[in-house]
Amino acid sequence: MLDSTGYQRETPQEFEPAAERSLAEDIKALVSDGRLLAEAELDFHKKRAIYGAKQGQKIAVHFAIAGVLAFFALMAITVGLVLALGQIITYWGSTAVVAGFLLIGAAIFASRGKATLAKLKAVIGDGDDA
Repeated sequence: MLDSTGYQRETPQEFEPAAERSLAEDIKALVSDGRLLAEAELDFHKKRAIYGAKQGQKIAVHFAIAGVLAFFALMAITVGLVLALGQIITYWGSTAVVAGFLLIGAAIFASRGKATLAKLKAVIGDGDDA
């Protein structure tokens, strides 16, 4: 959290009536307060960025572990399908069927990705590439 004790005026000023202060003193106090505010704001944003980076790292690790576990779960389902279909048709046939469905799914997602990439290039690009 932000340590507010580090952001105090160098010389504590008592509030005195405006008639007793000079314009130069008011300007000096305004500049000092502005500098103090800017330092506090920069420190706040620096600490916020550090916190965000640390949390982002934790999030990335959690998603990576989830992805690895999901990958192994899908491999187990694939092997289970091959073994289950192997009882109905031959094991070579079941391997071909499961691999064929996986390749069809991969082709569908690859074509969707290619279309999305083309749309992105059209939006970001200047139009000369199309």
